[in-house]
Amino acid sequence: MDKAVLDRVTLEYEVAGHGDAIVFIHGALIADSYSPMLLQPSLTARYRCITYHRRGYEGSTRAAAPIQVEDHATDCASLLRHLNVPSAHVVGHSFGGVIALSLAMVAPQLVHTITLMEPALVLGVSGPGYRKAIAQSLARYRAGDTEGTVDEFLGARFGVQYREPLERVLPGGFARAVANAASALAVDMPAAADFEFGEAQARRITQPALIVLGANSDALWPRFGETHRLLGAWLRDVESYVLPDAAHGMQLQNPRDMAKILDAFLRNHPIKA
Repeated sequence: MDKAVLDRVTLEYEVAGHGDAIVFIHGALIADSYSPMLLQPSLTARYRCITYHRRGYEGSTRAAAPIQVEDHATDCASLLRHLNVPSAHVVGHSFGGVIALSLAMVAPQLVHTITLMEPALVLGVSGPGYRKAIAQSLARYRAGDTEGTVDEFLGARFGVQYREPLERVLPGGFARAVANAASALAVDMPAAADFEFGEAQARRITQPALIVLGANSDALWPRFGETHRLLGAWLRDVESYVLPDAAHGMQLQNPRDMAKILDAFLRNHPIKA
């Protein structure tokens, strides 16, 4: 991967393809979660696909708590400017979806469309339970059970039998998730819990939005379905899609169909020079 030396941080990044720019913002633990999706020609044949490792992941600048969601959004904006991208389609998964929403508010000129793959928002009646789960994961991690915490974290979101499919599409994925646990659990999750987002903030976002829910996600944790429904009601210009054969790890569990639905959405909203 290449490295961009920005004002405050150094970020690892990779660019593939040509056309309208898409920047992919990864969630917690698995920094290369978009890799199986970007093997699909429906994306790399038509778009300039930008992936990067957020602060605290892999070879990017190490995280030093506290880092707020807005700091991650500023990092992404700086990377886009470094790459001379005046406007991009922004795709965010989980905690990356929270960053994408922040970016759309703090630097709206850089965001042409926004795609939200189950953003890790603390909302609605499920909010207190989610906040409690974040605190419990952090406590277990701080008690020294890193591998157990990561396994429980991913199982609650991907399904209990997630490990073999994960290793099949992303060899070494679990080990990399364990290596990234400090940033994910001690930095990302507290920032997600602190991020304020509701209907008023959603109404500020005017860009076309695609929200995607894994077909199996709500059965695992109802907060996924509740967040999807609230965003569908609150965002001004929104399309909703339920991805079959997938839970929260949708770009890993059904990368082909996720790439297809993203391509279809982006074709309807080209970036005009």
